[in-house]
Amino acid sequence: MGGEETSLTERLLRRERWIVLSGLAAITVLSWIYILNGGGTGMSARSMTRAWLFPHRMAEMVFHPAGWTPAYWIIMLLMWWVMMIAMMMPSAAPMILLYARAKRYAQGTGQLGQGVVPAAAFVSGYLLTWFSFSCFATLLQRGLEASGGISAMWMASKNAVLSAAILILAGFYQLSPWKHRCLNHCRNPAEFLSQHRRAGRLGAVGMGMQHGAFCVGCCWVLMALLFVGGIMNVLWIAVLAAVVLLEKLAPHGPWFARVTGIVLLAWGVATLGA
Repeated sequence: MGGEETSLTERLLRRERWIVLSGLAAITVLSWIYILNGGGTGMSARSMTRAWLFPHRMAEMVFHPAGWTPAYWIIMLLMWWVMMIAMMMPSAAPMILLYARAKRYAQGTGQLGQGVVPAAAFVSGYLLTWFSFSCFATLLQRGLEASGGISAMWMASKNAVLSAAILILAGFYQLSPWKHRCLNHCRNPAEFLSQHRRAGRLGAVGMGMQHGAFCVGCCWVLMALLFVGGIMNVLWIAVLAAVVLLEKLAPHGPWFARVTGIVLLAWGVATLGA
C-alpha cells in the first residue's frame, strides 16, 4: 500500500507543471465567468459596458442614489477580488510556475523533503494581498459614491475633474521610478525567488504575499482607472488586463508602460476640456 501511495505521489510530482497550469487556468476562467455574469450584483455586465472616450458624460446622465446594506458590501468586495484574480492571474502564472519548478528541483537535489510542492500556498499568499487591495478599493468606491463622484448605477466617474485627475495620476505613475521598480520584480521571477526564498508552507504564503505586494505596487493605478470607465465595464476590464499582461510579459514591457503613461496623460488633459 505504501509503495502504491509513493508511486502516485511521484506521478503527480512529475506532472505538477500541468496540474498547476490547469489550476491557474480554471481559476482565471471561473473568475471571468463570474464577472461576465454581473459579479453577483444582479446587473448585466453587457449592459454596463460602453466604449466611450469620456465615460463621465454617460454616467452623469443617471441619478440613482443607493444605500449599501451589509450584503451589498460583501458583494462589492467579492466583485473586486474576483475581478483582480481574473485580471492578474495570467500575468502571475510565470512566477507561480517557476516557484513550483524551483521547489521540485530542491526536492530532486535533496534540499527539500519529498511531498507535493506547495504552489497553492504561494498562490494563496498572492491572492491575500489582492484581497487587501480589494478591501481598500471597496471602501474607496463607497466613498466616491457617497460624495457623488461616481454613479451608483454605472459605477463610473460622473465628474470630468475626477476622471482627469485619475488619468493624469495614472500617467505620471506609469512613468515613475516606483512603477518600474515594482515592474522589474514582476518581470524577473528568478531574481525574486533567489532574493526572497523562504522555507515551509508559511514561507510560501509569505513569498506569495510579498510578490503580490510588488504586483499591487506595479498595477494599483491601472486598477484605479476602473473608477473612470466603469468598475463593471467589461471592455475596460479586458483592456486593462491586456495592458498588465503586456507590461509584465512582452519583450519591451517597460517601454510599453511608458507609452501607456504618455497616452494617459494626454487623455487626462483632453478630459478636462470634454
